[in-house]
Amino acid sequence: MQVNGKVVVVTGGANGIGRALCEAFHRAGAAKVIVADLDIATARTVAASLDGAAFKCDVAQEKDILHVIDETERLFGPIDLFCSNAGIFAGIDPLSENAGGSSDEPFSRSWAVHVMAHIYAARHLVPRFKARGGGYFLNTISAAGLLSQVGSAAYSTTKHAAVGFAENLAISHKAHGIKVSILCPQGVDTEMIRTLPKGPQSGDGDLPPAQVAKDALEGIECETFLILPHPQVLTYMRNKTENYDRWIGGMAKIQAKLREEHRG
Repeated sequence: MQVNGKVVVVTGGANGIGRALCEAFHRAGAAKVIVADLDIATARTVAASLDGAAFKCDVAQEKDILHVIDETERLFGPIDLFCSNAGIFAGIDPLSENAGGSSDEPFSRSWAVHVMAHIYAARHLVPRFKARGGGYFLNTISAAGLLSQVGSAAYSTTKHAAVGFAENLAISHKAHGIKVSILCPQGVDTEMIRTLPKGPQSGDGDLPPAQVAKDALEGIECETFLILPHPQVLTYMRNKTENYDRWIGGMAKIQAKLREEHRG
């Protein structure tokens, strides 16, 4: 799909990868870029720089996503591309004392943002896309959804679930002209990752958000399901499926090293 002339929505669009996506779509000639974010002040600043529009949106709330969809289509016309990009890091524990954690909160919050937000977008846009012969979803997930994130069971679990939902979305609606891409980078140089404890997510180097957005745009233009800004992730995936036990052993070694670093 060519973004030129299209109406595009980006959740989590005020900062990081989301902001870079908004800027990339604007440069590619999008008719209107909608910046949806909890941080409405920054969202408005970003939107103003792109001649776009901003909406306050908590993606964990179905009503907020529906509001963004309804208002975008009322004011600017049918949405062509919806980017479920918002994400959080919750339940970070470099020592991984217990993968089950000590409360439901990190899992439930991560589930709401990383899984249900994608489901809500599909729930309200699929019927519209079907009625007009097609549409596009870009879901920002993470290489953690394909591999794993040492030190955060909540992040890994929900990102894996996000991949599963995106696969089903693509399979279920290919016949309806609905396209799906998942964006799965490793480390990206954003404010969110800078707040995290040192870990393996940056072992292959943090990419700038602009590069990730460039790769995403190219993937959308080629209508590629799996977009990998870090191409080495494909090798890691192959290693994982080729010998799962060996892969688990290698990841356990990374975990052991992380424990050693954080215990000093």
